[in-house]
Amino acid sequence: MTRRLLVASLVLAAVIAAPAVADPVVGRAPQGVDDVHVPRPQGFRLVPWVENLEVPWALVFLPDGRALVSERPGRIRLIEGGRLAEKPYAELASTEGDAGMMAALTRLVSGGEGGLMGLAIHPRFPNPPYVYAMHTYRDGGATGNRVIRLIDEGDRARFDRVIVNGIPGATFHNGGRIGFGPDGMLYVTTGEIFEAERAQDLKSLGGKIMRVTPDGRVPADNPFPGSPVWSYGHRNPQGLAWHPQTGELFISEHGPSGEFGLRAHDEINVVRRGANYGWPRAVGAPGLKPYVDPLVTWKERAVPPAGIAFWRGDLYLAALGAGALIRIGIARGVYHTSTDWRVTRIERWFAEGPSSSVLGRLRAVRVGPDGLLYFSTSNRDGRGNPRPGDDKIYRLEPR
Repeated sequence: MTRRLLVASLVLAAVIAAPAVADPVVGRAPQGVDDVHVPRPQGFRLVPWVENLEVPWALVFLPDGRALVSERPGRIRLIEGGRLAEKPYAELASTEGDAGMMAALTRLVSGGEGGLMGLAIHPRFPNPPYVYAMHTYRDGGATGNRVIRLIDEGDRARFDRVIVNGIPGATFHNGGRIGFGPDGMLYVTTGEIFEAERAQDLKSLGGKIMRVTPDGRVPADNPFPGSPVWSYGHRNPQGLAWHPQTGELFISEHGPSGEFGLRAHDEINVVRRGANYGWPRAVGAPGLKPYVDPLVTWKERAVPPAGIAFWRGDLYLAALGAGALIRIGIARGVYHTSTDWRVTRIERWFAEGPSSSVLGRLRAVRVGPDGLLYFSTSNRDGRGNPRPGDDKIYRLEPR
């Protein structure tokens, strides 16, 4: 059995095994504009920055000019002066016999959509010198996800402590993006591991946006007392970004891939404190209270969305299956019932059509300290077609 067929079989098995719930109410696509394909964006030069990575998942820049990139099999790689260091900055153990930093604590699991995922830097780095990472693990027979904290030591890092534990984990739908908001709190996206009702269960950490302090405590102003949950009703969110002027949190989220006979419906959401985003009760923008409608829904064809970042006033999305860097123009204005943002345009850069990509699958996107946009491919993740030098991080430069 090929790897791609095995992945498809596991997804189908998960859908069949999922508990029966009522079909969701399906709404419209709220944005009111059509996607436009732009295979070669004018006015920009695409420059390969780093090559020969293995499934890069997250990219962060340190204030001293260094950069870190996570590789899903369990390595954090260091980039200095545009060059990838040969030795890993940190490496998580994947077997009991490994000598990695986590060997005595747990076993990292890398397979399907799980493994080493999000990265974040303490907002006051380098004082304290903390780097955060999210990863999938297996402890005995149980699979989960957790957020850990590392201590930066220049060309390497050492394990400090677990920050958040007990997040549901599985082969698919682990969420995995982490980031510090303007409020200095750590936000964590979690998936519902193909168990849709977890997203509505406030006692479960699956299918949520979580918010904790830098040392993992529950902030006193969280919406549900004693809980790290910030918002719920999410299926598999994989992108986080805060609007640079308003500080509002935007997320990207995967829509259904066969559940309830539905596909596509990938989303961009503006996240509000304590709000319910509907999964699996509502899909798209049905205007059904108490659920919050998305800002964008792609109804007809799966994107699916990964990392997001604001750059030059627009929201940029790294798309996996669509193989595009999607530019979403947004502006203030009366917009449906859930937010005062409206979408002005959607352009699929580096895509010649719905299933024809110039670069292949894309996953991480980040604005660098030089003000340029950086984004990575994900062609070695088992679902793409690797190309020479993959996986890569590209830099987008104005001409």
